[in-house]
Amino acid sequence: MKNKTKILIATPLYPPQVGGPATRTALLEKKFPDKGFIISVVKFSTVLRFPKVIRHFLYFLMVLFKGLSADIILAQDPVSTGLPALIASKILGKKFILIIVGDYAWEQGSQRAGVTDFLDTFSVESDKYPLFVRIFKKVQLFVANGADKVIVPSHYLRKIITNWGVNPNKINVIYNSFDAPAVSLDKGVLREKLGLSGHILVSAGRLVPWKGFTTLITKVMPKVLAEFSDAKLIILGEGPDKTHLENLIKDRKLENNVFLAGRKPQAELFEYIKAADVFVLNTAYEGMSHQLLEVMALETPIVTTNIGGNLEIIIDGDNGLLNDYNDESKMAESILKIFKDSDLAQNLAVSGKDRIKEFSESKMLSELAENLK
Repeated sequence: MKNKTKILIATPLYPPQVGGPATRTALLEKKFPDKGFIISVVKFSTVLRFPKVIRHFLYFLMVLFKGLSADIILAQDPVSTGLPALIASKILGKKFILIIVGDYAWEQGSQRAGVTDFLDTFSVESDKYPLFVRIFKKVQLFVANGADKVIVPSHYLRKIITNWGVNPNKINVIYNSFDAPAVSLDKGVLREKLGLSGHILVSAGRLVPWKGFTTLITKVMPKVLAEFSDAKLIILGEGPDKTHLENLIKDRKLENNVFLAGRKPQAELFEYIKAADVFVLNTAYEGMSHQLLEVMALETPIVTTNIGGNLEIIIDGDNGLLNDYNDESKMAESILKIFKDSDLAQNLAVSGKDRIKEFSESKMLSELAENLK
């Protein structure tokens, strides 16, 4: 019998934690043995109780020890797990594969240092940013350059990482898969269950500046309410901008029309999405939005931005409506168009459900297995 390839996964998240790395790790543990792989995992969560530098050193030791019996070390982010895993792989002489789903330096800079540049600009600039942001940029570039192969979930992210200074020939695009959410109740029953009425908009995501919730609340909703006074915007998620957004809602007296519903269990999140007339995402950055795929599976029309990986999912006018980021007039116009035209809404929903067939689990697993072999 042919020897199986042994893969050690260094992951920042692991179930019951939520997020792409956790979902992917659980999937590989379950499915990859049938494709000729033996999977083991080193979880970053096991060292989180220690101070930052110490936790990374301890994690490096764990990867080094477990990596002794591995053929490949696979890291699921370029900083917290990527740097320790790279160093361990070099010491052990093991192949090192890196999965990148975003720009960690840009995300940290946007949240903690007031970086306002879009990712396309940020990916080619450096000197003007604060020191810790420049350090993160250097770390993720060092780790990506040290990898034998880099895997990304969109052609947009391949371009971004090439902008960092990574050889594009070793960057492979493998679209994420997802399990299509199943919600058995119809829209009317869900609305009654959730206590919803009127024209319903749902948005979801981490409450951070680049998700564009400020514009959605202060600019887009007033334009929508001017024509549909019963419209309600429900924002699902938590994050550092929560207090700021609560104050905006109060200052503009939108308490009866805009609601910060917090983070919901996945099943309840899907119910809100299916109950909505429109799912709106005013985002400045998406590598490859797993959430938009879920929305299409739930047959809810989408209004979002022509940003990043969105262009690889949404065809404007076919399975969604695209606008520039923070273009409040166009975004409100797109929402109102769907409210007013039931045929358009239905066509967008049907086309969206057809589109998700290209993001199957079997396709992703086969492509990833081929890359690792």
